[in-house]
Amino acid sequence: MTEKAKRPFASKHSQRNPEQIDPVIRESLERNAGKGELACAVAFRLADELHKPPSAIGEAADLLSIRLAKCYMVLVGSTPEKKIVKAALAVDPGLEEAIRRGLENGRLPCRTAWDLAQAFKMPRMGVSAACEALGIKIKPCQLGAF
Repeated sequence: MTEKAKRPFASKHSQRNPEQIDPVIRESLERNAGKGELACAVAFRLADELHKPPSAIGEAADLLSIRLAKCYMVLVGSTPEKKIVKAALAVDPGLEEAIRRGLENGRLPCRTAWDLAQAFKMPRMGVSAACEALGIKIKPCQLGAF
C-alpha cells in the first residue's frame, strides 16, 4: 500500500473535524456506508434526498473515513492494474470538440463530463473512455474525491 493510500481521507480538510458534520448527513452516511464504503450513486442520492450539494456529502464521507467507490465515471475505486475504463478506439469529432471546449486547466470537470454524456445521449463511461483516448483527466470530482 502506498503512503498516499494510507493517509486518512480527512487530511484534505485540515480545518474541519468530524464533530462539525451535519448530524443528518452523518446519520445518513453511517446508515448507507457498508464496510466503510459509499458508492457514488448512493452519495448522489443522499445529496438529492438531503438537499445538500454533492461536495458536502463527499467532505463528510472523508471526515468519517468512508471511502468513495463505484464512481459513475469509473475513476474511483479501481487501481491501474484493474482499470475498468479502456480508451475508446475512436472518438466522435463532435464529442472531442465538446470535451476540449469544456476543459479547465487541462482537465474535464466531472460535472461537465456528466453534461456531455447527457447531451450526446451516451453513458457517462463513454465520456470517460473518450477522455482516456484523448489523454485527458476528469477532475475535479463533484464529491471531492480527487
